[in-house]
Amino acid sequence: MTLAQAAIWLSGGGVLVTGVLALMFLRDPVSGMAATTHRAEKLPEVMTDRYIAFLILAIGATVYGDLKVIAVLFFAFSFMGYADAYIYARGGYPYAKHVGAGTAALLVAAVAVLALLGSGEGVS
Repeated sequence: MTLAQAAIWLSGGGVLVTGVLALMFLRDPVSGMAATTHRAEKLPEVMTDRYIAFLILAIGATVYGDLKVIAVLFFAFSFMGYADAYIYARGGYPYAKHVGAGTAALLVAAVAVLALLGSGEGVS
């Protein structure tokens, strides 16, 4: 096995672990918080870390310049924006900024997909 193959296998393991965590939080957010030892009072600091990580991902995708990577990343960002908007709207809180963020990310992803389709490279 090459190092490249090992990296892909390890990445797949990360997909599985992340998927399990996502399902845990989807089923019962309180239990998910407890199982992962997250603390609600630390959420502002955690969000700082998350936004820095999102920034690093966006810089990496932009510098790398692969339209497929840009499309997937910004579709994920769009999902986060719209999902947060839904959560806040459902709770009766302001949500327009989240809709705006989701829409902006969706625009980036859509332009990347259109560029791929226009190049003949496709999105496969």
